[in-house]
Amino acid sequence: MRSTKFVFAICFLFGLTAAKAAGVRNFDIPAGATGPAIRLLVWTPCAESPQEMDARGAIFFAVPGCPVTGEKLPLIVISHGRRGWFGGHHDTAAALADAGFVVAALNHPGDTWRDTSRTDSLSVLVERPADISRLIDYMLDGWPDAPRIDAQHIGLYGFSFGGYTGIAVIGGNPDLRKGLPNCATSSLLACKQLESGEAPGQLIKPDPRVKAAVIVDPYPAFVFPEKNLKRTTIPVQLWSSDPAQNADGLSGCCAAAVKQGLPVPDYHFVANARHFSFLATCTLKEAQANPAVCTDAPGFDRVDFHRNLHADIVAFFRKHFAESANP
Repeated sequence: MRSTKFVFAICFLFGLTAAKAAGVRNFDIPAGATGPAIRLLVWTPCAESPQEMDARGAIFFAVPGCPVTGEKLPLIVISHGRRGWFGGHHDTAAALADAGFVVAALNHPGDTWRDTSRTDSLSVLVERPADISRLIDYMLDGWPDAPRIDAQHIGLYGFSFGGYTGIAVIGGNPDLRKGLPNCATSSLLACKQLESGEAPGQLIKPDPRVKAAVIVDPYPAFVFPEKNLKRTTIPVQLWSSDPAQNADGLSGCCAAAVKQGLPVPDYHFVANARHFSFLATCTLKEAQANPAVCTDAPGFDRVDFHRNLHADIVAFFRKHFAESANP
């Protein structure tokens, strides 16, 4: 996986772009003074027919080495959830690329399925937003096709811990201090570190280059005071799973905790959806290996839901990036 380069695509189209598939390839952001090395995948519009490929047991439809189609393309960055990976939302990324967006997803150092060394830690809460800024820097300055990106139209998709990341990136300003309400009863390692007197090692800086965001089931939401959420100014599409389907106390459910604070969000409550229903549909191999992530509520059709989810997300970004050439 570490040295593999692969390209992904989805099987259905929105009919709003000439692209026929979504090309994807691995890239690396080198380690430096601003942080450790970061692995990422970049999905791009592609005019070729896809091939079926296997990645970690997930089935993607790919066009290896497909040339990028289009100019002045908006950029969407994806932040995965706790212990996730850059391919966890591959169908969503492919849908966006097929609609004419460049999509970049990263592995957050210290909090992935392969590296859980800092999962739930204060350092991850602080560094995740910085990872996104480093990703944007790379896409605008270091990515081989950087001149094709419309730097004035950058969006973000964040799920669960990635939803926390996204809110921090757009200016939500998390309150990370000792005595934080709800931290005393939380199992979050960061809370224990804060209560023991540990302080964030750096300031969390918003990134004004992000102009629109899709936030899904953000966690931890209790670190965002309502007054800080109200300071965010960019358009937000907010998605929530159903608390009735997350009775096991799943940390990422749901979005209601931030709904009132965000200024007039485009809010979507998904009845009968579980937290992990927002992840890409599982193959049989994935379902056998991780049934908790792959099993939906009885009667819930994840494939059909994702078709509607993607249409709404594409429409949201198109609305707010209307001046861009391709979308």
